[in-house]
Amino acid sequence: MGRGVAIPAALAALVGGLVVGFTGAQSGTWLLPLALSVGGLLSLASRPSALPWLLIAGVVALSVQQEWSRRLPVGLSGQDLEVDAKVVDVQAQPGAQRLRLHIERCTAPAHVPNCERLGSVRVSAYGHTFQAGERWRMILRLRPPSGFLNPHAFDYEQWLWREGIHATGYVRTDPAPQKLAAAAPRLRPWASAWLAQRPLAPRTQRWLAALTLGDSEQLTQEDWALLNATGTTHLVVISGLHVGLVASFVLLLGRYSARLSSPTHWRLRTWPWWLAGAAAVAYAGLAGLAPPAMRAMIMTLLGLWVLSGRHAPGPWQAWWLALALVLIVDPLALWRPGLWLSFLAVGWLIIIWQGRARPRGIKGWCWALLRSQLLLAPLMAAAVLLAFGRVAPVAPLINLLAVPWVSSIMVPSALLGWLFSPLPGLEMLPWWVFEQALAAFHWLLRVAVDAAPLWQPPAPLVYPLAGSLVLVSLCWGLPAMPRWLGFASLALVATLPGWPRETALADGQLRVTVHDVGQGQLVELRSANRRFLYDTGPRFRSGFMPLQSLWPPGQVIDQVIVSHADTDHAGGVDALLADHQVGQWWAPEGEALPVAGRPCRQGQHWQMDGIRYRVLWPPRGENALSSNDRSCVLAVKVGEHQLLLTGDVGRQVERQLLTQLDGPVSVLVAGHHGSATSSGVQFVRHTTPQHVVFSAGRDNAFGHPADDVVRRFRQQQSCLWSTAHDGALRFLLTPGQPISVRPMRALAGGHQRC
Repeated sequence: MGRGVAIPAALAALVGGLVVGFTGAQSGTWLLPLALSVGGLLSLASRPSALPWLLIAGVVALSVQQEWSRRLPVGLSGQDLEVDAKVVDVQAQPGAQRLRLHIERCTAPAHVPNCERLGSVRVSAYGHTFQAGERWRMILRLRPPSGFLNPHAFDYEQWLWREGIHATGYVRTDPAPQKLAAAAPRLRPWASAWLAQRPLAPRTQRWLAALTLGDSEQLTQEDWALLNATGTTHLVVISGLHVGLVASFVLLLGRYSARLSSPTHWRLRTWPWWLAGAAAVAYAGLAGLAPPAMRAMIMTLLGLWVLSGRHAPGPWQAWWLALALVLIVDPLALWRPGLWLSFLAVGWLIIIWQGRARPRGIKGWCWALLRSQLLLAPLMAAAVLLAFGRVAPVAPLINLLAVPWVSSIMVPSALLGWLFSPLPGLEMLPWWVFEQALAAFHWLLRVAVDAAPLWQPPAPLVYPLAGSLVLVSLCWGLPAMPRWLGFASLALVATLPGWPRETALADGQLRVTVHDVGQGQLVELRSANRRFLYDTGPRFRSGFMPLQSLWPPGQVIDQVIVSHADTDHAGGVDALLADHQVGQWWAPEGEALPVAGRPCRQGQHWQMDGIRYRVLWPPRGENALSSNDRSCVLAVKVGEHQLLLTGDVGRQVERQLLTQLDGPVSVLVAGHHGSATSSGVQFVRHTTPQHVVFSAGRDNAFGHPADDVVRRFRQQQSCLWSTAHDGALRFLLTPGQPISVRPMRALAGGHQRC
């Protein structure tokens, strides 16, 4: 197979997916078929040889457009929808389950758009137990895919898109769901249940499930945090490493058997290669044919074809052909960073081994592994940095040790345990070896992350750092590149982590970030030398705290002021205690919090970095105020600008604050997320804030911000912002200069703009 087939096929798939991926949400459903029909007729008339590539582009484009068309219409947000659905995946959570459902039938109320095209949804379920493979009739309350939008943070909405999830929500408990059919027997759930009954430590069980069954959902959040911080997540997800190991092991056994059965012409036997391919397919199928496993299976099959030498394509032709096949089978892989990381790694390995003889013997293979890892590590670190904005400083060194450890000890011992499972007692011997190897692996990761935690460089440094790492790889991997340039780049890389982590602020400047945390509040204040948090965001019923997705562990925060103990304001306290360093805590007296802090009292004031801070509320001593009305109210003065944070205080308290305000309010974070109980007429008229921020969740059940509150601020000609529609909002307050505002998303959302 020549380049004339593989490269055009891959490029056609790329173009078809990208064009519709970026325009399909806005274009009509008739536009794409019309364009393909016109293109097909023109190809037949002028250049018939281009028709196959047009067909490939059309198949991928139609698949991507189908994903756009299946998303929940906005008019169905918050509506009760009756569905018949099959449970595809179940994740256990504290007091609940997270379900992935394939919708077979959907019925919406008569007065709203229909939901017939709805495909896959992700919902939370409470009060019932579900199993993968079951079919249920239930009432769902859904909303279109959306997520929090914060600077340099995980984009949940983009993740939902690339996973093919068309809506999120929850299962209504009234009326109760009805089971329509039990789950059919399946090997993977049976194997998971059987593994759970073995006398193994919980950590061993969940890592065995992840490495051998592809059930990585069993790994805890702590496991994932450790893997992310050390750049070793690729060792756990079923990938080319695992599928390739299984195929290689079966190939070696097959060729050895062929040598015994036909010693004179065993090299001509093809069945060992077919057996290895079947093993790769079976292993990927056992892992559920998730995108990483499916991608690894395709690449392994083509790799076996190339190595067999039987009418096989060259390495690069196989690389392009694998890319084309992956995109045709799974067009949404275009938006998965794992696809590009995998193909980049394989492509670089082809380059650095092109024209070199295959390694021989244990010494040769050890040197090959060492060379590959040394040349691959800086390039992959650069790719991860560009894809995620974070880098694990110890990833190159850890992978140098972890890759051979996992591939030569942990994975083989884990698979041998399954191979010996029919023999009672014998399976425990290789799994005991796996357990000891896992303990050593876990200890190594802990030592590494303690020595050099995950680093998130400031945005201006991302591209220079990534470019330096790429240059290091090129200088070491390509013979024509001067070596001294690689060492110079390496020296630059070594100095970059010591550079300032944020854009420097002058004395007297304040950067205020109202983070998008859903129905809750988290405001970050940064000055030249200090970092403050006002509130910590919510904690949801599932246990998830949005604060966990904002920064990597190990952040240093000088002060945290918790306005009051409601979970939408204090929900992230546990995450701060577990993952970050906080110098001082503040909270009103009488609030039940898991940390002791300095009491927040009216009249307290201090000055740092040329900025004045004043606590306006609550009054000193015991009081009979509600938790909301005990909120710590903070006024921050930056030259002529003033920031006001009022927590959840009501109108009566707001009126008592008016005499304490020092000048007009430049930026106000609206009280109680824009609730009608706050932002009274007198308060709004007196403060006349220039900018007002509503920190509230999209389509929240409370109707925040209230229409009356929005109208009051509009009458004062305030510029209105909402984290639900604008994402996180960043204000730069500089004395003598206008306020600079940077919303993460440019959506009007019905709110006035300045």
